Amino acid sequence: MKRMQFLRVAVLSLLIVSSISVLAQSKLDKQVLMTIGDQKVTVKEFTDVYAKNNLKSDVIEKKSVDEYLDLFINFRMKVMEAYAMGLDTNAKFKKELEGYRKQLAKPYFTNDEISEELVEEAYQRKLKDIRACHILIECDRHALPADTLKAYNKIMDIRKKAMNGEDFNELAVTYSQDRSARDTKATATAPARKGNHGDLGYFTVFDMVYPFECGAYNTKPGEISMPVRSDFGYHLIKVISVTDALGTTQASHIFLRLDPEASEADIQAAKVKADNIYVELEAQNGKNWTDAVNRYSDDRGSVSRNGALMPFTVNRIVPELIDAIKQMNPGDISKPVRTNYGFHIIKLNSTSGVGSFEKERTGIAEIVQKDKRSKKSEEVVLQQIKKEYGFKTSEKNLSNFMATVDSTILTGKFVPALDAKLNAMLFTIGKRTVTVGDFVEYIKTKQKPVRAGIPVSVYAYQLYDAFESKEVLAYADEHLEEKYPEFKALVQEYNDGILLFDLMDKEVWNKAVEDTAGLQAFHARNVSRYMWDERVKACVITVMKPESLPKVREYLAQGVPFDSLRKVMVRDTVSHVTVRNAFYQHGDNHFVDETEWVAGTRKEFPSTVDQSTVIVNIIEKRQPEPKTLREAKGLVTSDYQVELEEQWMEKLRKKYAVKIDENVLEKVRNLYQ
Repeated sequence: MKRMQFLRVAVLSLLIVSSISVLAQSKLDKQVLMTIGDQKVTVKEFTDVYAKNNLKSDVIEKKSVDEYLDLFINFRMKVMEAYAMGLDTNAKFKKELEGYRKQLAKPYFTNDEISEELVEEAYQRKLKDIRACHILIECDRHALPADTLKAYNKIMDIRKKAMNGEDFNELAVTYSQDRSARDTKATATAPARKGNHGDLGYFTVFDMVYPFECGAYNTKPGEISMPVRSDFGYHLIKVISVTDALGTTQASHIFLRLDPEASEADIQAAKVKADNIYVELEAQNGKNWTDAVNRYSDDRGSVSRNGALMPFTVNRIVPELIDAIKQMNPGDISKPVRTNYGFHIIKLNSTSGVGSFEKERTGIAEIVQKDKRSKKSEEVVLQQIKKEYGFKTSEKNLSNFMATVDSTILTGKFVPALDAKLNAMLFTIGKRTVTVGDFVEYIKTKQKPVRAGIPVSVYAYQLYDAFESKEVLAYADEHLEEKYPEFKALVQEYNDGILLFDLMDKEVWNKAVEDTAGLQAFHARNVSRYMWDERVKACVITVMKPESLPKVREYLAQGVPFDSLRKVMVRDTVSHVTVRNAFYQHGDNHFVDETEWVAGTRKEFPSTVDQSTVIVNIIEKRQPEPKTLREAKGLVTSDYQVELEEQWMEKLRKKYAVKIDENVLEKVRNLYQ
């Protein structure tokens, strides 16, 4: 994650080159602006980067030429140092760069017209959310025709039952090979789970594999599709609803957790509590939302955010909550909603909906490019490459070789026949000639035992088709840099970005982590920067059942030490009580904040919606004081890294002398006034 964030900043914020047409032919472009060590930097090298990051309307912060010049010089010195240390020869670096280059090359192997059709199709689908059920009969995509027919007939029999009125969800439980349709019992390693009866909940474009997505969007609400084939097998899809898309939703909730195997009494008690909380909220028009979240929600991770969930799309949340949200307006608070997990009271903050096509297009196009549906445009590109580079094939040589292929190819043990002409040309592309021998080597690396029944010639031609496509695309890929200068520049930028990350990790980040003595000394010199606010040590006791409350009060009256309370209650089998001894700052705990911060103070908070009571005991009050290195290690390490980088940069400035042509720099300044 750290590497990806760094590359995103280093490459996309500093390095991406975008030429400016008004400067492209300028004599100024070719002038040397500065030298760093023994490297000359032209005006264009600097202005390309500066313009990209400071002339766009959406930049976070525009920097002056002089400010950016310092950033640019520091960056170039670091990259030069990386090369001087030989980091570019590292095998790991080369492998990572090749991975990025592969990603960067993908747009050059798609057809714009087909891609645009796919983008427009995806946008129209993004406008709607679908809720659907399905039944799956598994069938491998390479299955023999007989097995494929068997699976198809089985799914058609199930469809006939559904069309004759049998319950689709019950059919899913009985027949579907999607295991999530059925209940599972608890095991030693996993809790019990309710089956979904085939209900997939809500989804939108890109949430499902493309064939399934097409099947769902082409089926009307209430109808059942014909069998849809995907890599998983055959699906029957029953569309429950098609509604306007929510987009990204921001919502908060109060959550009352229920065990999957909760008794009816527990469920009823939770429902009563949830209803009482809702009544309290309704009585104050939701103004007490924050207080209710702090007091009642079992989702402790969201309590500090006033119950806010992370922004989500419809496929990320159980359908019961989506059903409720689709009936709400921003600011509304729902009645309690029951799910398999418990009860939720939802506060809708906002929904994004879907923007205009112009606004959504770029994001959709990026996803389409990575999705399997992009194969459509890749097939068109393949034909374009063949035409551009004068692809020619010898059907005769191919047929002659195929006649020598025997059944050993089906067992993964193929060896070419003695009379096979390995030097015979199969095809040419550009200046490259591909021979039978090249194909044989490919077979050796790709062949594997296959299911009985596949004809030798069918499997052999499948391998050849894959081989031909691979070679054609590889040839075009090898010539991308010479054909597209902007691609060459972008690959170089990623090259420098990866080197820079590795260098920083070696010289700054990792060094700060490993230099224990240096970290301790840095903390000692700067201890006043890492302070606790005023805080108290408190014992917070939560009594869930009223019958346990008298016993807890008795322990407190007897002066049982707070750190011994748990052991005493276990000994006396006092249940449904939690004890937490900890330090609290203002804002850490709602009940502690409402208790006077004086040692010895005790205050009880009986719940107004259930039978629980919270007892806060103030043990001691602490004035602001320095944090230990252990308590502030994250911040201290980060600040120490900054100091190490500054010290390191001083060394680099001495090693790589910088000379700036002030006359040329003044001309550059004038460009951006």
